[in-house]
This record gives sequence, structure tokens and C-alpha cells, in this order.
Amino acid sequence: MRYENIKSVILTILVLVSILLTWNLWTYQPNYDLMEKNNYVEEVTVSEKQEVKKIVRPDQVFFHVKGEHYGINNSGEIDKVIKEIGQWTFFDIKNVTDKFENIEDLSHSSGNAEIMFPGEIPIELYRSVLNIEGKKIPAFNFNRIIINVENSDKENGIVYFVSTENQQVYISHISSTNLNEFNHDFYKNATSLPRYFAFKATDRRTLFLPEGIRGMMRYKYLPKTLNSDEFKEALFSDPSFVQKSSIPSGEEYTDDSSKMSVNFESNILLYVNPTVDDQYIANSYDLVKRSIDFVNGHGGWTDPYRFVSKSEYKRSVTFRMYSQDGFPVFNDRGLSEITEVWGRDKINKYNRPNIALELPLTTEIQKMTLPSGHEALKFLQEQKNFKPELLEDMVLGYRMERDSEEDMLILLEPAWFYRYDKTWKEISMDELGGLKHGLE
Repeated sequence: MRYENIKSVILTILVLVSILLTWNLWTYQPNYDLMEKNNYVEEVTVSEKQEVKKIVRPDQVFFHVKGEHYGINNSGEIDKVIKEIGQWTFFDIKNVTDKFENIEDLSHSSGNAEIMFPGEIPIELYRSVLNIEGKKIPAFNFNRIIINVENSDKENGIVYFVSTENQQVYISHISSTNLNEFNHDFYKNATSLPRYFAFKATDRRTLFLPEGIRGMMRYKYLPKTLNSDEFKEALFSDPSFVQKSSIPSGEEYTDDSSKMSVNFESNILLYVNPTVDDQYIANSYDLVKRSIDFVNGHGGWTDPYRFVSKSEYKRSVTFRMYSQDGFPVFNDRGLSEITEVWGRDKINKYNRPNIALELPLTTEIQKMTLPSGHEALKFLQEQKNFKPELLEDMVLGYRMERDSEEDMLILLEPAWFYRYDKTWKEISMDELGGLKHGLE
């Protein structure tokens, strides 16, 4: 009898313990707030992220009217053009390359507006800027959008996407209402814009240069040095294993597979991961999209950068700095460019400046007058061994360099630049007669 009582007591205790444990399990609430507060790691961003339309932008728009050419390269005015065509719906895109023997004749004919980009753009990427009808469209690259303002059918307007590199033309259509609005807002008033003249370098390449002298600003900046540790946190997969060391010209960060060096004299940051697989060819869209996303991932757009070129074979993409008024900025040491080289899944090489210009010193801004396109072109044509077929482009822009009077300052000096045999070069202003201070 005593044994049975003991069994009953033990069984009762076990039942009560089971009930207590079950109740605790059902009602237990872990302290999530405290865990999140202790373990959350904030995303590292050097600057702000940017949309595709801010990075992939045209740098010139030309209007061809009755045999004359008028153009704009001011960022604000070009943005108005892109904003308007961004509201259109493009449909029925087709390859019509075989219908055109000479793409230059199509592009520059009277009645056309020509939107020109500095590099070849995958149409899939630009779908985030333009409203293109249909889930599937042909895959192609373009560097010009040709709006046929004067010639259209009764219901639809015609817009061409042209690749001068691949010599391809794709036709698309818009509503006639859109075309009429564009005519009213832009093309009809084009004759009030600066006039340009055409220089036919080859049968397949025509350059447009300003007829008259051009006023530009000369800027000085006190640059901001970017935080190297922020790039370390953003670029390395596990920053806690990264070792920092000093080198004669700056500092170096390394882990077991990657290295980031920062040169304080040249102000260049270089990140290299030589272990990534590079035995493949990327397609245009993936290459450019991945490159933009990569910089967005750490907010690396520290100045107004734009997409300017890509190479599927080299797996590389380049973004160039532009001035606030829409002119390209050049530097022979790469201080005005962001360059990426990709492996199969990861970045292989990332080269960029470690400074940001931010705001110019207002007391140091000067108005300058540059020679006309006629004078700049004449200078090139008079050079020994000059071959017009090797002249690929010619633009006004800025040379970026250290100020000779104050080394801490960065100077943006206006000048003529030309791309000759795949290399950008500057035309000497001294040989052109020099820059003139003040507008004349």
C-alpha cells in the first residue's frame, strides 16, 4: 500500500512538471529587441545611391533643321528632353539595319532630333528610363536616339535607336500626339540654340562642333578626402579579417585574397581581387547593370559620374565625372573616372578617386572664352601626320589637376579635347591663342 502511494505521488509530480514546462514553452517570448540592438550592422554607404537615369545620360542633343544644325549640352536642358520622351510609350521595335546603306545620312538628315550618348547602352538597361511596350524586345545596344520630327504616318511617329559602333538601326513608334508635343516644345524652337557645323571625318562618322567661341567657367575646389575605412567595410567580404598597413605613398588593406591600396599623392583608390574567375564573356546588360549596382551598393557616386564606355571582351565599364553644367572632365591619371573590371561572380578590379569635389569655391570661379570649333579643328588638321579617319570625337570639357598655386585645391580648367585612335587627348590652348578671361 505504501509503495502504491509513493508511485502516485511521483506520477503526480511528473504530471505537474510537464504542465509547467508546457506552459513556459507556450508563453516564452525571447528579448528580440535587445538582440537586434546588439547584433544589427548598419549598411556602409559613402554617398547617395543613384537611379539608372542619373548615371546613363546623353551629353548632347542636336536638331537638324533645313540643312543647319543646332545643339545643346547643358545638363538641365537635356534633362527636359529626356523627361518628355520618358513619358512616351515606344512600341513595335524592329531591326531595320538592312534598309539603310548609310546610318550617318539617317541620323543627321533635316527634320531629325538626335540624342547622343557617350557610350553604347543596352536597351534592356534603358527600359527603366523609357516606357517600352512588351515583355520581350530585341536585345541590342545603341548610342543615339533619332526622333523623326517632320516625317511620320497618320497615326504614329517614328523613333530610331542607332548604334554607330555596330552599325545597326532599330525602328520604334510613338503616338503622333507625342511627336507633335515634342515638335512644339523643342524642335520648333531649335533655331534659337547655338549653331554647330558638321565635319565629315569619314563616310561613317560626322562630328558637330560649335560655330562660334564658347564661354565656360573655370572652377577651383577644396576636395574632401573619402574615408578609407568605409571602403574597407564595403568592399571586403569580412572586414574583421582585413589587415591595415602603411606604405610610402598611403595605406594598404589586405585579407587572404584581396588588396585595397589608397595613394594619397595621386588620390587613387585601387581594389583588386585576383582570385575571381575571369574565363568568360559577360553580356552588355549584365555587365553595365552589375557595375551600376556595385557602386550603388556602397554609395560610391561621390561626384556627378556618367556611364561612358564598356567592353564585354575586357569585362570592363568606365564612368566619367561631368561638371555641374554638363561637360566631361578629363585627367591623365584617372582621377576623374571610376573603372570596374569583373570576374564571373565578383569584382576583379575597382579603380576610382578617393576624393570628392563637392562645391566649388565661389570666389575663385572665373568666366573664360574658348576658341571656336573651326579654330580647334584647324589646329588638328595642321598637325603633322594627322589622319581625319582616326578622329573619333571632339568636345569641350575640363582638365582636372592640382592647382599650381595652391596644392590643396583642385582646378577644373576648360579646354578642347579630342579622341584620336581610341585615346583622349587635349588640344594645347597656348597654341590656339590661349584662354581669354571674361566673355567677349
